[in-house]
Amino acid sequence: MTDKNSLSEGAEQFASFEYTSDIGAVNEDMLADGFFVGWPNPPSCATHLKILQNSYVAYVAIDMATDKVVGFINAISDGVLSAYIPLLEVLPEYQGRGIGNRLVQLLLTDLGGLYMIDVLCDEDIQPFYVKFGGLCSQGVVFRNYDAQSGNII
Repeated sequence: MTDKNSLSEGAEQFASFEYTSDIGAVNEDMLADGFFVGWPNPPSCATHLKILQNSYVAYVAIDMATDKVVGFINAISDGVLSAYIPLLEVLPEYQGRGIGNRLVQLLLTDLGGLYMIDVLCDEDIQPFYVKFGGLCSQGVVFRNYDAQSGNII
């Protein structure tokens, strides 16, 4: 599916979207407002880019017609045993087109050699991850909402 003559390495063309893990090719202007729906204090585009850059692995979906990122997923990991998927987002106007599914598939493929890949999500979102082979579990979270926008402590 990859045409290396027209796409950067690690990129894949699918429909009118490009999926890539080459975060170096992403800039702030490509990160649209509209991510982090419902967050009272969402990260800025600069902080969003830093999140992607500092991830163990991250993928973005780029709308080829607008050159804007319309979806993303990231993982943090020790690279040995475990990984955690903290964020998967698709802009509301792009949801229902399979973008989130493809982002999860690509990330799980990259993380496939690890023992455990954890996602902590609301109960109503769990069926989305179960269809990829995930198992429902329980968890505990700690949140510092004062740092929700990505302020460095």
